[in-house]
Amino acid sequence: MTIKAHIIDVFNRRCYDGAITVENGRVASIDHTAQVPKDAPYVMPGFVDAHVHIESSMLLPEEFGRVALRHGTVAAVCDPHEIANVLGVEGVDYMIENSRRSLMKMCFVAPSCVPSTGFETAGGNLGVREIDDLMQRDDIYALGEMMNSVGVVMGDESVLGKIEAARRANKPIDGHAPLLTGDNLKRYVAEGITTDHECTTIDEAEEKLNLGMSILLRSGSAANDFENLKGLLADHSEKLMFCSDDKHPDDLLDGHINRMVRRALACGYPLWNVLWAACVEPVKHYNLPVGLLQIGDSADFIVVDNLVDFKVIDVYVGGRNVGREQPCQDKNNEKGWPNKFERAPLDGAEIALKYPGGNIRVIGATESSIITESLLVEPRLSDDGTRVVQDTERDILKIVVVNRYDGSAPPQVGFISGFGLRHGAIASTIAHDCHNLIAVGADDSSILLALNTLIAERGGIAVCDGEDVDLLPLPVAGLMSHLPAEQVAADYQRLNRKVSEFGCPFSSPFMTLSFMALPVIPHLKLTDKGLFDYGSFGFTNLFSRANA
Repeated sequence: MTIKAHIIDVFNRRCYDGAITVENGRVASIDHTAQVPKDAPYVMPGFVDAHVHIESSMLLPEEFGRVALRHGTVAAVCDPHEIANVLGVEGVDYMIENSRRSLMKMCFVAPSCVPSTGFETAGGNLGVREIDDLMQRDDIYALGEMMNSVGVVMGDESVLGKIEAARRANKPIDGHAPLLTGDNLKRYVAEGITTDHECTTIDEAEEKLNLGMSILLRSGSAANDFENLKGLLADHSEKLMFCSDDKHPDDLLDGHINRMVRRALACGYPLWNVLWAACVEPVKHYNLPVGLLQIGDSADFIVVDNLVDFKVIDVYVGGRNVGREQPCQDKNNEKGWPNKFERAPLDGAEIALKYPGGNIRVIGATESSIITESLLVEPRLSDDGTRVVQDTERDILKIVVVNRYDGSAPPQVGFISGFGLRHGAIASTIAHDCHNLIAVGADDSSILLALNTLIAERGGIAVCDGEDVDLLPLPVAGLMSHLPAEQVAADYQRLNRKVSEFGCPFSSPFMTLSFMALPVIPHLKLTDKGLFDYGSFGFTNLFSRANA
């Protein structure tokens, strides 16, 4: 096969006319003298997502790949942190095995922090021995983001053991170090941690770059720091990569790394700088088996019609044209999805709150942020004065988190402000990082119905109002659907619209909900073990008088 086109040579920062010949899935030769019409398309290396949790798309890897290929993404560095918190190594293996059905190259890393803390209950555990075993495998390309920066700095034996396992295997170590600076950052980097995707300012990123780290510019559904960091593309492109981190299904249908490329070029950054970050640097950093349009490389490249909006014409992986619409495989008849779900149904008495006196601590949630406030509020009481109840007039709603791995563990109940529900409830089994059941509601009956619906389904997201229930089942570990992306996206958008009709002001209510149980993010959160105060880094009491 020979393709005549304008060829984008990122290494030598040039565009020239030529003909690429592909044999046996590899670039056999490039003819620099071929005559090419002016209106010929452009051939360039494919885009690479340098860090993504596929589970956050609620799609199976093969389905994620089907959609991402449309946008010119030929490969991704995938961190199965979410499913590992549910299933351990079994979850990692499932993601890798399913990804082999995809035509996209998905290169997995070993999740380093499962569980991420001891303040919530996970279904899986990856200790030093499990990480060491994973590091020896050819299908594991790096140690995933080391979120336990405190453990690194303080010399935690288990944390350092995992890092040493990656070093012995001569594989990169991904970082996760928001706001880490000074001597603590130097100690973190000195352990061999090579990347960070959590920078929020240029100054933070430049300090890390000066210590030798590579910075990932992130544009995801849950977090987007691209606008703050895009200025780095002017002078630091050789140490930059693009990533999505988390991509919801409706966002993925609209675009992927190609959208970041278009935005960067529209801001005036040099084409070669942008393409280095979007195509080349991830392949070099992680030693990915992805071609870069060099003779002898795997024939992995994309054909686009222009260098402004990068409309994809064709996508080649291993010399095979995979850019045309790939059929979605019918999964409806498959059984036995991997999962871990031992929860028994709940009754109303379990989420009722007796009033011992005093004010209540309330989680303050805000739009597009996973950081919450810690509020102290006078509670609303039941008519007989014995129980604390929701107060929709003041937007004080009940939040419930339930351990899904232990059928008899008592639910944890608290209060939250910001969701604005005037009636009804929402619930999900996507609750970072351990993915227990979580619900917010204006009345107990709707909360119970939402939670018990998800318990019966063994995973999903639900919207309930009285006896009315709307559901997106997520049978794969309570995180992913077996359905096509288009259907999952449509169902997800329908649920979001319903929540908006209940009065919620958030553009992504389920995304916000998913982080309300994550204790390592300030300031007040509710896990399956209790109400957690980030300031004291420990559990606290719901009632102020009881904690005085």
